[in-house]
Amino acid sequence: MKLRPSKRLIVVALSMGFLLILVALLPWIGPTVLMPMMMGNAAAPADLDTARSRLTDDGAFRISYAPVEDPIQINQIHGWTLHVETAEGQPVTDAEIGVDGGMPQHGHGLPTRPQVTQNLGQGDYLLEGVKFQMAGWWEIRLAISAGGRSDTITFNLVLR
Repeated sequence: MKLRPSKRLIVVALSMGFLLILVALLPWIGPTVLMPMMMGNAAAPADLDTARSRLTDDGAFRISYAPVEDPIQINQIHGWTLHVETAEGQPVTDAEIGVDGGMPQHGHGLPTRPQVTQNLGQGDYLLEGVKFQMAGWWEIRLAISAGGRSDTITFNLVLR
């Protein structure tokens, strides 16, 4: 006697196979297909300041950044070199730097917890653990304290 699978069993097996494939592709489908569809693929503001070097919000420091790998790659953990100097242009060699960020249009933070891991000297600091998991407008917010002064700055990036 030959056993033949029922149509119902075939449909269940095919459905399970489709679900397994969908789950396997989700890390790619989510950021590249689903998120832009859900967020309306909103563009960053036209007047967004994306400069890599600026004075901090209250003018206490001038901060600049340079990604270790440029251009910045999506879904890759990378580092930045931060340069901190006084508003007058003197390197700040004793800064404490806090890092935060996220996507303002999506309402979520960074997928990692970047940290300054090394004082490189002459006002340069190594920021490690930076990752952006999708294209779009990102913010990196820095809180800097040195020499009895504290200030903040937000850098805007638009990744494609």
